[in-house]
Amino acid sequence: MSIAPFIAIEGSQIMSKKSFSFVAKLSLISTALLSVINGANAAEATQVAEIERIQITGSSIKRTDMEGALPVTTFSEEDIAKTGVTSVPELMQQIPAMQGFTVGAQSVGAGNGSQTASLRDLGSDYTLVLLNGRRMASRNSGGSVDISSIPLAAIKRVEVLMDGASALYGSDAIAGVINFITKSDFTGLKLTGRLDRPEAKGGESANFDIAAGIGDLSNDGWNVMMTYSHAQQELLKSSDREFSNTGIVPFTYDGTDLYVQRASSNAIPANLYLKFNEEVNGSTSKSYNPYREANGDLCAPNNAPTGSTCLYDFTEMVEIFPESASDNFFVSGVLDINENIQAYTDIMYSEVEMTTRIAAKTVSNYSFDLDSGFVTELLQPMLSQEEYNALSSVKVKWRARPAGSRTSKYETATTNMTAGIRGDIGDLAYNLAVTNAKSTREHSRIAGYVLAEEFGNLIESGAIDVFTTPDKLSPEVNKAVAATNYNGLWQTTETSSNSLEGTLSAPVYELPAGELYLGTGFDYRQVSYSNAISEANKQELLYSYSATEEFDLSRDTYGLFIEAIAPITDTLELTAAIRYDNIGGITDGKRAAEEQGVTGDMSDVTYKVNMSWRPTDDWVVRASHGTGFKAPSMKELASPKVESGWTSGSYECPITSASHDLYSLCSIEPTQYREAVQGYSELKPETSEQTSVGFVYSPSSDFSVSIDWWQINIENQVRELQETQVMANPQAYDHMFSSRTNTQSGEGEIEITYTPVNIGESRNQGIDWLVSAGHDLGFGMLKSTLRGAYILESEYLRVGSEGIWDTSLGKFGLNNAVTFPHIIKFTNSFTHGDFVHNLNMNYKSGYQDQSYSANNTKIRLQEDLNVRYDQEVERNVSSYTTFDWLSQWNAMESLQVSFGIKNMFDRAPPFSLRTSGGGHQVGYDPRYVDQLGRTYYLKASYSL
Repeated sequence: MSIAPFIAIEGSQIMSKKSFSFVAKLSLISTALLSVINGANAAEATQVAEIERIQITGSSIKRTDMEGALPVTTFSEEDIAKTGVTSVPELMQQIPAMQGFTVGAQSVGAGNGSQTASLRDLGSDYTLVLLNGRRMASRNSGGSVDISSIPLAAIKRVEVLMDGASALYGSDAIAGVINFITKSDFTGLKLTGRLDRPEAKGGESANFDIAAGIGDLSNDGWNVMMTYSHAQQELLKSSDREFSNTGIVPFTYDGTDLYVQRASSNAIPANLYLKFNEEVNGSTSKSYNPYREANGDLCAPNNAPTGSTCLYDFTEMVEIFPESASDNFFVSGVLDINENIQAYTDIMYSEVEMTTRIAAKTVSNYSFDLDSGFVTELLQPMLSQEEYNALSSVKVKWRARPAGSRTSKYETATTNMTAGIRGDIGDLAYNLAVTNAKSTREHSRIAGYVLAEEFGNLIESGAIDVFTTPDKLSPEVNKAVAATNYNGLWQTTETSSNSLEGTLSAPVYELPAGELYLGTGFDYRQVSYSNAISEANKQELLYSYSATEEFDLSRDTYGLFIEAIAPITDTLELTAAIRYDNIGGITDGKRAAEEQGVTGDMSDVTYKVNMSWRPTDDWVVRASHGTGFKAPSMKELASPKVESGWTSGSYECPITSASHDLYSLCSIEPTQYREAVQGYSELKPETSEQTSVGFVYSPSSDFSVSIDWWQINIENQVRELQETQVMANPQAYDHMFSSRTNTQSGEGEIEITYTPVNIGESRNQGIDWLVSAGHDLGFGMLKSTLRGAYILESEYLRVGSEGIWDTSLGKFGLNNAVTFPHIIKFTNSFTHGDFVHNLNMNYKSGYQDQSYSANNTKIRLQEDLNVRYDQEVERNVSSYTTFDWLSQWNAMESLQVSFGIKNMFDRAPPFSLRTSGGGHQVGYDPRYVDQLGRTYYLKASYSL
């Protein structure tokens, strides 16, 4: 582990004009001072001079001494190879402090095909991701980056700063910084191929990389390097794994045999709902499943009874790991103009395609005309004459299974181009660069989404017998339903960023204990976030989908910072920095001219001070304190109302009063409800205060121990209410429920609209620790590293309440997620001769499962699925440990062959009652486990 000088200072108060003037003047004075003195050091990645001076993530100042006040964990190219990972998202999961990120499995019924990074479980918008020290285009309007677009083959090392960094990098760096540093002086040719095969069915993958470089920077004064990589991941179906093959999962609790069910009332065969204009058999309505009634009170296969209807186990059509493919191209060039000036450029282009499949389209509460063929030909023979004559309303809940699984394709193209110059004027080091970054994500619906008019005509005609099992439908009917599918673009989102950045640094004064370093810099960015929809979307051609709102949001931001490193004594060093940020107001180009200005500017001063004390050569004691700043994202502030899908769980009607305006829209049985999100222009910026204290003890190169305690408290934190919180107390959140018009029936239905709010405060603290030891065994070298993250506190004020604190630490919380108290990685590498063997352990502590109140619709008795369990259910999910093996043979200087086993003991995911958050998978939580099971892989690399 490397320990880097981190220089950051952050205040928490909105800056006045006077404050800005002070910082601006100070910045100009320091710039002039540096120019006069001809100091040292710039602000880029590793650079070679007469004496090697290296800039570490967390500081703008280059120094020959890399030991500093804050910890930076560094993964070299060799370290990355030993993990056995094939992508940047996989690599990030090797960091114990990484919690709260998005994985590919979450795109199954949730997410949008992107994968993110998150330190401290604060969320991806609080972790700043850099490429060669510079920001990339975000995946949305905030700071979160889709890290699947970063090519692993081009990475030389990764530096992870485990502390806030707003005073250098500005907004979004509250939890820490991840800096991906690419290769810059590679020559030759390297080919790498890999095949992964799970022992069980499904989930195969393949990777191919090529890297080529020409020009020796030291001798020729220039270098050009290129990498190309391709990766292919096959899908994994729910039916391919025993732990995921049903949504009606048996378990035993407190001596009682129960089921947890996440089935749907949109059943196959269909449930039928009738209303009469007069009493028939003592009632004005009737709801039942005709198949069940005709088959001795038994529901069809893959269905379970509930009341007089049936619930469909939709997991038979769900995948648990999506199909994906990626192509990444990276090229970099470096040119020494003279001994003191160097020009450089980086160009990255990636295409990532992810295809997700969920259960067939719900035909929910489809309302039929009473003179339709469906009623007169298909339904009439099933009813008594009295029922038929009194009919006033006919609805069904069905799944359009013949149309196939709902299949979405997300195609993301990311471009990142940087050009700059860096160099020295005497001892003064400078760096100036421009960056253009752009990310375009196209969402297409390619199967399972039916056209409203064509499908409506077909089902109204009575040609589809929705009351029979799928195998009884004729090939002609299946073909006719499939012909109503839509296949095309649905919407396109685009984010872009144009930036100009510059830094200067130098030693400015000789103190008794050493040189005083001073650095200063600025950055200016134009950012935009837009959403454009297809004609089919605008015209609402798809069954049950309303048009998505378009928007074109943009704003400008700029920041100025100053930092200093001062040796107080031979063993004590202080670092300090201060930064001013201005986040410009948001405009929406899609609104009327007089309404385009959505918000005003936000600004803040942030600071940080660090201390590093070396009482002996073996010890480093470090501490830091500072503040942070995070502006709400453009989407949080200015997004129009956008429908976001359905609740992940089925619930009884949240409207319980007959006098309520929405009561007439209630379903008579648990159902899923429409969801929408909307921005709130009155949000305030978030501010944070961070403190850390730690030490490193390293008596030799073969042994080291480090422990760092950290605390991050955030005020005015922006959060949204979660589905489970709203549905657990719908009366308290009545304002979130509204009516929307079903585009098929023209009738109203209940919708939940989520709006972000400043909840007030969150408190987080923990300990990062590491023990590393190496030993020469005579016949080989063994190196072991035990690394862990221990979360002591993680709590936040409940949205919509005063003084009520919630937590997800060691439990499934109201945010539909878990904060693990302990995550531990134990890596062991044994080298002998031409062979290297690696055994790695991955551990997550257990937690309290999602709990259920008495008589919850999701918990049923095994002896009678119609009966709900009349007691509360609170159980624990077991801890989760997996082991990975990798053996590498250096067959010759130019050829390496590797064989590995991931999850070598085939550890299945621990059972969980989770039915909300994290996608459509049932019986476990896909965000925290390996779904593929034991997987073998073979890798070969050849260099020229």
